[in-house]
Amino acid sequence: IFLLIENMICIFPLRKKSFAGEIVLITGSANGIGRQVALKLAPLGVTLVLWDIDDEGNKETSRLVQQNGASRVFVYHCDCSSREEVYEQADKVRKEVGDVTILINNAAIVLGKKFCELTDEDFEKTMRINFFSQVWTCKAFLPAMVACNRGHLVSTASAAGLRGLYRASDYCASKSAIIGMMEAINSELYHGGKRGIKTTIICPHFISTRLIKGFKSKKPCLFPVYDPEYEASRIVDAIKKEKFYLIMPPAVYLLGLKIFLPRKVVLFLESYVKFPESMEEAFGRK
Repeated sequence: IFLLIENMICIFPLRKKSFAGEIVLITGSANGIGRQVALKLAPLGVTLVLWDIDDEGNKETSRLVQQNGASRVFVYHCDCSSREEVYEQADKVRKEVGDVTILINNAAIVLGKKFCELTDEDFEKTMRINFFSQVWTCKAFLPAMVACNRGHLVSTASAAGLRGLYRASDYCASKSAIIGMMEAINSELYHGGKRGIKTTIICPHFISTRLIKGFKSKKPCLFPVYDPEYEASRIVDAIKKEKFYLIMPPAVYLLGLKIFLPRKVVLFLESYVKFPESMEEAFGRK
């Protein structure tokens, strides 16, 4: 109910964030949603800081955003699954660029294995990249925001963080952890009097990036697979309106009712939209 009211209010927001002068750091910026968000922000007067392990892809993102109007772009090689590397690169950013004012945590992986197929190393890798990377980046950049009571934390979670999905136990766990952490951080900031720092949690269904290459929705009317450019435009709009949650498509709101529904009903709905079949086709091949 709260999310529905928030979305209704945000149709006619009292004000919109101005991006001019902001220092925006995007993880996973070499392709997909990260690149598209950078392209959307490029003409808005921001300084862009791009983090990825794909150096060639990141250089291409830098070239494209400069063509799209960005005047200041800084490219860094950063393996976000490494705590030491995150803190090392964060120090470089502070010295070479300045304090990050908008942090967009986007880096992620999807393995698409069943629980018993996942090795311990697989589970740890997913948690390091999807969840712990966001712990470390928030720890690196949030203190400066707290000091001046100004900033914005944007975390890409997932609809998978709202419920368990077939062939995604590690992914769901990592995204649920993000949602819990960000809600707790938001509570601490609010009750600590740091209300100038905003948080936005992104919970999309599936986006047509190379992470889920081969995934096709069996019920696109309910759960469409969005284009990265469209998703990026919604993310930038959510940041501009300072929304707490961006959940899409609307059918994802139904996942929030899982605690009120019998488990058999939830599994029946999952069968109706044929999600397991879609995951088998995308990830079940040898």
